[in-house]
Amino acid sequence: MMKTKSQTLMIGELLGTIMFKVIGKEKEKSFLSLDAAMAHAKFMNEFVTIKGPDFEIVGMFGVDSIKDGKCPDGVAYDWNKASRIGVTRTR
Repeated sequence: MMKTKSQTLMIGELLGTIMFKVIGKEKEKSFLSLDAAMAHAKFMNEFVTIKGPDFEIVGMFGVDSIKDGKCPDGVAYDWNKASRIGVTRTR
C-alpha cells in the first residue's frame, strides 16, 4: 500500500520548513509547528511519539492537572522531585 503525503507535508518540503511528525498507534501526521503537533497529540488521547528535526518526545499528552494524587484518567501520580535528585546536602 502506497502512502500519500498530506498537503501540510508537501508544503513544508517545498518551503524547506522544519516538520514535526506525530506518530500514534495507527495514524501519522506532520505539522509545521511543535505547538500544532502537541495539540494534535493531546487530541489523539493515546501514547504517541513526536519527532522533530533533532529530538523525540514520547508519552500521553494532556495531563494538565493532578487532583487528590491522581491524573485526570484516574492513574495515581506519585512522582516526587525529592526522590529523583538523591540525598540532600547540608552545609
